[in-house]
Amino acid sequence: MSSLNFLEMLLDGVEVEWKALGEVVSLQRGKRLVKSQLEETGNYAVYQNCMTPLGYYHESNVKSDTAFIISAGAAGQIGYSDVDFWAADDVYFFLTSGDIDSKFLYHFLLTQQNWISSQVRRASIPRLSKAVVEKLRIPIPCPENPKKSLEIQAKIVRILDTFTELTAELTAELTAELTARKKQYNYYRDQLLSFEEGEVEWKALEEIANFTNGKGHEKDIAENGKYIVVNSKFISTDGKVAKYCNEQICPLFIDDILIVMSDLPNGKALSKTFIVDEDKKYTLNQRIGAISVKNKNELLPKFLHYFLNRTQQLLMYDNGADQTNLRKDQILGVQVPIPSPAEQERVVYILDKFDALTNSISEGLPREIAMRQKQYEHYRDLLLSFPKPEEVAA
Repeated sequence: MSSLNFLEMLLDGVEVEWKALGEVVSLQRGKRLVKSQLEETGNYAVYQNCMTPLGYYHESNVKSDTAFIISAGAAGQIGYSDVDFWAADDVYFFLTSGDIDSKFLYHFLLTQQNWISSQVRRASIPRLSKAVVEKLRIPIPCPENPKKSLEIQAKIVRILDTFTELTAELTAELTAELTARKKQYNYYRDQLLSFEEGEVEWKALEEIANFTNGKGHEKDIAENGKYIVVNSKFISTDGKVAKYCNEQICPLFIDDILIVMSDLPNGKALSKTFIVDEDKKYTLNQRIGAISVKNKNELLPKFLHYFLNRTQQLLMYDNGADQTNLRKDQILGVQVPIPSPAEQERVVYILDKFDALTNSISEGLPREIAMRQKQYEHYRDLLLSFPKPEEVAA
């Protein structure tokens, strides 16, 4: 079914009039607050130059059920709030009359996001003028009958809100599933890598592996470079965020275990490991250590990778107050269990399975969210593609 046919059914023969936004709503500018007035927590979020609250305030200057748009900084971003909030001076908010549903206005503005963004003046601080927004034309179904017009708008809003709610529910379910799988993985990992005293031989890492520190690549970064520069961001995102260079300044080889040596207090990257899967693909950045097993018949590199990953023997150097910078001797001093090769293979097999399951959910989560967002955008465009006068005449 075409969008026009769908809308014909929805409109049931009523007319649609396009009006300049400034004719049907009042575009108000927020009021500036200085930093000293903001609170870390409070009753009312303060929006300034982006969609993330700048802080909180004890008063509000905008009522709930209001659409708004950022005018500077992240200029052109569109928001909606179902609770009272404070709009600062880089925010325009829309006061609607009895002819316009605020949520209908919000959904419609999202269909105009690209055009609005194209009107932003790109200077030292991007800005969107009030006049540009007020000139934007909005469709008003059944303008001669405000009650019926609002009923049509409300129906469109209910359909689009349903898609938004379904996306939120799916995101919550998948996030909960991912959290559960990570907890399960960590539990079994700890169980599989815990050995009773006297059960296995323990050796210092320096006895069983060689260590190499990385080198700085800042001057050699190239967008389309041949080699992946392994830094803390690359390891902490499991390889999803990468930088490249054209020279393998610090070569890496299959089965090298890479470990993050520096992180902020209470960070999530310290001692996180990555195992190299291919020769001539990676080069090692500074503050990342490379560990290579001396005798693979004695110790499987993959087993050592799992054991060293976020090991408490290294996390204990994080005092929670200062940036942690692990030293070579601290890393080489880690005590490593050496179970039988068969037991190491069993542990690696089980953890590989858990790792694959967790990664499939991690990768599937943003993909599912993106699919639901596209579905919402499809129906939003379908429901809000009202014929314009020239289209009707044609």
